[in-house]
Amino acid sequence: MKIILNGAPVLLDAGRDDATVDVLRDGLGLTGAKAACRTGVCGACTVMVDGTPQASCLLPAAALEGRQVTTAEGLDHPVQRAFAVHDGMQCGYCTPGFVVEAAAFVDRWRGEHGDTAPPRERIAAALAGHLCRCGAYEGIYAAVAAACRGEHDAATGAPARVEAMDKVTGRARYTTDVRLDGQLEGVIIRSARAHARVVEVKVDGAHTVDLLPSDRVVRYAGQPVAAVAAPTRREALAIAEGARIVYDPIPAALDDAPGAPPVYDESSRRRAPSSSEGMNLPGGWNGNVKGPFTMASRRSRTARRRIEAARRRADPLLVTGTFTTAVQVHTPLEPHACVARWDDRGDLHLHLSTQTVGLAAGQAAKRWDLAADRVHVVADHVGGGFGAKVGITAETVAAVELARVCGAPVRVVLSRAEELTDAGNRPGTRTDIALLTDDRGDLAALAMDVRGRGGVAVGSAVAVLARLMYGTAPRLLRDSDVVTNEPPGTPFRGPGAPPMLWALEQAVDEAAHRLGEDPVALRRRWDGNRKRHALYDWVAGLPVWLDRPGTGSQTGRFRRGVGVAAANWAYMLDPATEVELEVRGDVVVARTTVQDIGTGTRTVIAEVLGEELGLPPERIRVEIGRTGTVHGPPSIGSRATTSVAPAARDAARRLRAQGLTDGRRVVGRRRGDRRGYVTPVAVAGMALGRGFSGAVHVTEVEVDTRLGVIRPLRVWAGIAVGHIYSERLARGQCEGGIVQGIGYALHEERHVDPVTGAVLTTNLEDYRIPGIGDSPEMVVHFHRDGWDHVNGGGVGVGEVSTIGVAASVGNAVHNATGWRPRDLPIRPDRLLEGIGG
Repeated sequence: MKIILNGAPVLLDAGRDDATVDVLRDGLGLTGAKAACRTGVCGACTVMVDGTPQASCLLPAAALEGRQVTTAEGLDHPVQRAFAVHDGMQCGYCTPGFVVEAAAFVDRWRGEHGDTAPPRERIAAALAGHLCRCGAYEGIYAAVAAACRGEHDAATGAPARVEAMDKVTGRARYTTDVRLDGQLEGVIIRSARAHARVVEVKVDGAHTVDLLPSDRVVRYAGQPVAAVAAPTRREALAIAEGARIVYDPIPAALDDAPGAPPVYDESSRRRAPSSSEGMNLPGGWNGNVKGPFTMASRRSRTARRRIEAARRRADPLLVTGTFTTAVQVHTPLEPHACVARWDDRGDLHLHLSTQTVGLAAGQAAKRWDLAADRVHVVADHVGGGFGAKVGITAETVAAVELARVCGAPVRVVLSRAEELTDAGNRPGTRTDIALLTDDRGDLAALAMDVRGRGGVAVGSAVAVLARLMYGTAPRLLRDSDVVTNEPPGTPFRGPGAPPMLWALEQAVDEAAHRLGEDPVALRRRWDGNRKRHALYDWVAGLPVWLDRPGTGSQTGRFRRGVGVAAANWAYMLDPATEVELEVRGDVVVARTTVQDIGTGTRTVIAEVLGEELGLPPERIRVEIGRTGTVHGPPSIGSRATTSVAPAARDAARRLRAQGLTDGRRVVGRRRGDRRGYVTPVAVAGMALGRGFSGAVHVTEVEVDTRLGVIRPLRVWAGIAVGHIYSERLARGQCEGGIVQGIGYALHEERHVDPVTGAVLTTNLEDYRIPGIGDSPEMVVHFHRDGWDHVNGGGVGVGEVSTIGVAASVGNAVHNATGWRPRDLPIRPDRLLEGIGG
């Protein structure tokens, strides 16, 4: 079959059932089109066919005969330069698909309207078939508008990221794009039962490796049982589907009822996975409940006594309520993926989609009993993670073990259904809260009892975070895990904080209403954080806040509301971080074992070096995402930039002092903060610094009271993190955090079959993440003071920029309707029932 591919004739050898995306990627090596969902929902696989964008995952390759196909690699269009300059990307996995679609739209628009910018709604409609899990929509809007105005017909403006042009042209190489000589494809066989002992696994005609725990018990539907490999993924899937598993059923706990069957016995509880980013909170077990942990409480008896007395006297200043949050799934667009290879020396080579190159290498060395220098990890580009890609996970174990038994490289890439089932989620929660103010309007007591539901995982730490907000008033804080036979939770961007703030910030808002006080003024009065005081002052002067409607004062179908929420996040860092610099000719090469998951780490290092050494971008090269160099931080907990940027500056100053002579090599380190750290030593590469980053979000929504639809219109984000290393990239992180917070508030909800325990939301239609049309207009304001004691003067933005957004949406809905939402997401049926009741 003959086609014209990127302007050149090509002969294709494609089967009748082969999808175009697979032929392009595996047959022709054009990996710009990404097979991210395989249902035509996400748009990452988009290519042009005879000038029309098409989802290549749904397009049979047999339909291409005689047609012209253009991929991102073959595109040379102003919109690519616009995306690079306006930072219409973060991790970049979705970018080639966006660029192809945007190029077609820009050409149509300019042909019909000339060099004018389209309305925001037209851009959203044109790109409605594309998803960006990082939430880089503001940059995409700006890029498309600029391209339509003709501003990038020539090469004008510097790319916002070092790797921007690689991402917009499809050249950036992710783990899912790796194809080694002789490579086999691996597939994981998963349990169909929620709780059972596996008696036997029968697989015909394939190398098989066992992935069961030592007790041979599966504890959730979708748990890995075994893995198989074959020359193609289609063959491997067929073998996996033909596997016969003999189960000895065990009763499953698929709800949190007190009499539910036990998930763990006493001997297996210690092997429960963790949904926490740090150490699990201590606590005893009572059936399927672990906890409560109460040690974060402060003067708990006083808090209990005051609240009980207020209940008895029906005190109107006692705010109580039950707030719930659904399970939110990470689902980065690049799924979990690993390519494993053992070399002739017995060294292990891993191409890995990971947020933790160094940690993954260390865990691999320990698991497979290798010296540290015999594990080699590569993660050149990582298509998002959000906390789900930490350390060694099931796809890596499967790939490594299969590579060993097969004697060949093996690639294991999770499907979207696997990603939505067993690759990470933020646990659901149920929070009972009581907040009491006294007759002076001060916080008198707070009680928060949280039951986290992270499936078979433990580690809920939600109420404990309420210790860190609003002064030192007495408070009773209880955290418990309710364990069920459902897939395990894992840390997700700001673990514990979004559900805590969903309850606390609405209770604070309600207290302000009952006191007749401005909600911003009340927070400022209660909050001792001086950095947030500056944010409250900024918010108080915003016209949208000054002109907000009276709560519940509106009538009619469409009602506007404005809500506010505050947030803080601990300052964390990796104090052992180093950066090495080497002069090669007239180029300075920087290396460290860090990875860039879309947060801009490459660019931060390059910009720090350029500033310190006075070099242009073309004389600086940043090589990260690999082992074999000095220690670098993980990309979790908002600690990467605040760790690596000071180390890069130290290295640059050392090099400048010694001279930029060819062959010169220096190592810089992340020097300590002026007042030291809260933790005397680093634990698992993490130290707790002094101070908390702060945020105040103001959200304006429009509520359709007939259909129950909530539309975020605008969001203002005040962020207090000190020095900003790269303004545009930090702004993009905050904008993406807002988008993910809106998804948590309005759309995202995992569903599990209550009888079988199988996850039902296994595609990106049933599990809805925000698209470009869901993205509001955003204003980000940085407050840069208050971090002089920190080496580098600034801390991370990744967590604090997202954790309070859902609460601000909830308060905006209350302002618009007079009804206070208690359950996330705020679905149309819930809103209609609430305002109707």
